[in-house]
Amino acid sequence: MEEMQVTRMPLIGDKAPSFHAVTTQGEIHFPEDYTGKWVILFSHPADFTPVCTTEFMTFASMAEEFRSLNTELVGLSVDSLYAHIAWLRKIQELEWNGMKNVEVKFPLIEDIRMEVANKYGMIQPGQSNTQAVRAVFIIDPQAKIRTILYYPLSTGRNFDEIKRIILALQKADQDSVATPANWRPGDDVIVPTAGSCGTAKERMESQNEDQYCLDWFMCFRRENK
Repeated sequence: MEEMQVTRMPLIGDKAPSFHAVTTQGEIHFPEDYTGKWVILFSHPADFTPVCTTEFMTFASMAEEFRSLNTELVGLSVDSLYAHIAWLRKIQELEWNGMKNVEVKFPLIEDIRMEVANKYGMIQPGQSNTQAVRAVFIIDPQAKIRTILYYPLSTGRNFDEIKRIILALQKADQDSVATPANWRPGDDVIVPTAGSCGTAKERMESQNEDQYCLDWFMCFRRENK
């Protein structure tokens, strides 16, 4: 008997699974079309649903903010291309939370057969067999998955946090540091933990004005000097 092939859900550090898809902005080859860019690939349960509508209005309103961070948006649901187009046209007629005349210019993937959704573990039977959960995959310019977020169907996403994650990842990559809890741009950052007793001793005794340690394993670099 032929065994059913089980696709493992991609994990942080994995290369983003590739796919070819039809979208509201034409065909895309992913991740090849986004080489050199950060990407937020996100799914939503269905078109013409209220939570999803608020999310798309918010994402579209922030699209230029993300683009300024070299970050592109790619949405997905298991609805048809024509349903997508009708829904995005309706969104332009709505006004909510100070947003109106919102045009969604980023691609929204048609995934009726759930091929992309299944590759990324967006279909979770405990929630629904016919709708994707609210998944967010943050993918770096080398097409590596750096962050995975999952929200239940009833809970809208926090877009300030998604942007903060992009900023934190870019900061970590640029300066070889880590970011502490609730980090925001301009806050102090964490330098790599000392790898030897000698280094630990030097750090604790250092008079470096740009750096301070709470203990040998927990040292910060000042950003606001």
